[in-house]
Amino acid sequence: MFQKELTFKQLGIALADVYEQMGYRNATPDEQTATETQRLLDEVAVFLRPRFLYTVVSQLPAFQWGRIIDRQLQGSEAYALFVATSGTEYEAFQQRLLKEGDMVRVFVADALGSVIAEKTADRMEETLQQSIDKLGWHRTNRFSPGYCGWHVSQQQLLFPLFGVKEPCGIQLTDSSLMVPIKSVSGIIGLGRSVRYLPYTCGLCDFKNCYKRRKRA
Repeated sequence: MFQKELTFKQLGIALADVYEQMGYRNATPDEQTATETQRLLDEVAVFLRPRFLYTVVSQLPAFQWGRIIDRQLQGSEAYALFVATSGTEYEAFQQRLLKEGDMVRVFVADALGSVIAEKTADRMEETLQQSIDKLGWHRTNRFSPGYCGWHVSQQQLLFPLFGVKEPCGIQLTDSSLMVPIKSVSGIIGLGRSVRYLPYTCGLCDFKNCYKRRKRA
């Protein structure tokens, strides 16, 4: 098992990343939203402590994830199971904004939180790749419960495999949601014959996926 805490700077978040998550593509937000976005980035940079954890296993329980993920993981010699989170500090920050009732800041913080979680998962993948490079292995794309036909309830099978009750401080609810909400979990196939596909949205029918929105 490998676990790491990151700083805001290590995530490499740009304003454009947040704007894209908010739905702006070739346009920029209004002045108030742009100002609040920069202001939130500056605030968050002080306290943010995103975290990730992964563990490598050779065998899996009977996950029911359907043909898309099954096909992509074929040929894997091992599997990396992971979680990545914006952190409990950011969760508390979002809850405070909700109580204050400033919906512009709530909206920006929601988008920023999603970017933080995904960037943390990106750093996890980079660290994992450095580890498997020593073996001459490659990795697949990362796949998460709730996407590509893998039902979110399968979190209940995934989380016990980490061997700790709350990996990276993430609590799993009875309804299989993660708290902090801005967290991601999933699996990556590892081995000599697997490959990473830069664009896999054509394989998936989940219309609201953040990767599909970015591709569009």
